[in-house]
Amino acid sequence: MGGQIKIVDTTLRDGEQTAGVVFANSEKLRIAKMLDAIGVDQIEAGVPVMGGDEKKVIKEIVDAGLRASIMGWNRAVIDDVRHSIDCGCDAVAISISTSDIHIEHKLRSTREKVIESMSRACEFAKKHNLYVSVNAEDASRTDPDYLLQFARAAREAGADRLRFCDTVGIMDPFGTYEKIKWLIEEVGLDVEMHMHNDFGMATANTLAGIRAGARYAGVTVVGLGERAGNAALEEVVMALKYLDNIDLKFKTEQFRELAEYVSLAARRQLPAWKAVVGSNMFAHESGIHADGALKDPRTYEVMTPEEVGLERQIVIGKHSGTAAIKAKFAEYGVHLEEADAAAILARVRALAVELKRPLFDKELAHIYEDYQEARKKAAVTAV
Repeated sequence: MGGQIKIVDTTLRDGEQTAGVVFANSEKLRIAKMLDAIGVDQIEAGVPVMGGDEKKVIKEIVDAGLRASIMGWNRAVIDDVRHSIDCGCDAVAISISTSDIHIEHKLRSTREKVIESMSRACEFAKKHNLYVSVNAEDASRTDPDYLLQFARAAREAGADRLRFCDTVGIMDPFGTYEKIKWLIEEVGLDVEMHMHNDFGMATANTLAGIRAGARYAGVTVVGLGERAGNAALEEVVMALKYLDNIDLKFKTEQFRELAEYVSLAARRQLPAWKAVVGSNMFAHESGIHADGALKDPRTYEVMTPEEVGLERQIVIGKHSGTAAIKAKFAEYGVHLEEADAAAILARVRALAVELKRPLFDKELAHIYEDYQEARKKAAVTAV
């Protein structure tokens, strides 16, 4: 099954739709190259009908000679598809809302007209030999019978897959599994999971859909996207590898570099606690944890830090133990006996509480110097 799962990255489209985010053309091209280098199968490069810089950079991405398929996002409008063709995209997403609340209040249309528009655009794209993903926007709130009707119409119009969009992020993994399994069995069309993270379940829902038979996972780097974001590329790839034993053979050692670059381009902080690529992923402070990690990293690490482009850190602070203190000072070439480590640890904890943070190396050095000075004075006094 592992060879059949495909990763569709939409950082350059849905990710850039994050409120306040704009990528420069040079950044979009660089991100596309980085995504291609790590192994992404399809890159949704943007919205060609926007014209101007958007269309220009999509053409540049197409002309960059990447291995990945390059997809343009379109409304269910033939003229939109023409712009994607003009850019040279080999694939198109044809997107239209399918829930009644969207059809009535957003589109001011009808169910029948939605299917008609989608079918015309899809048929036009297939006549131009494009790979077509038909996107069911707000699929998670769509009447099931109508969703089946829409999906079957997409298949009849020649669509290669259906993008199941949990547009407002309301699904949970249990319901996702059941709905995707049912949809695939009823329609017989490849499904892409496109999950939003409003309740923090985008990655879990993506995995649930894959377990139910979906072959495509729509993701963004660090989960960048509208509102609470999308399923994160690095989370989905590593979860598939370690939880489902599906190794996509990605160059995962480049994940941290990619996450840093996208965060910088988006002018968004990369949280230290971010799953997979956050700097705290392999940072250990708690005495029990640090001791275990020092003895055998597998005690508290499922993957190695090098695998995702990070390094292991033993953080010295309030929660540290003597094992971490001895290991840290060993890095400086200083061997500490247990009694000395315990005495230094007491000073470390006091200063960490006072400063409300872990300590820097120089602060540890100062503590050691002060401790040694205090010992000398004590020895003189004793004499």
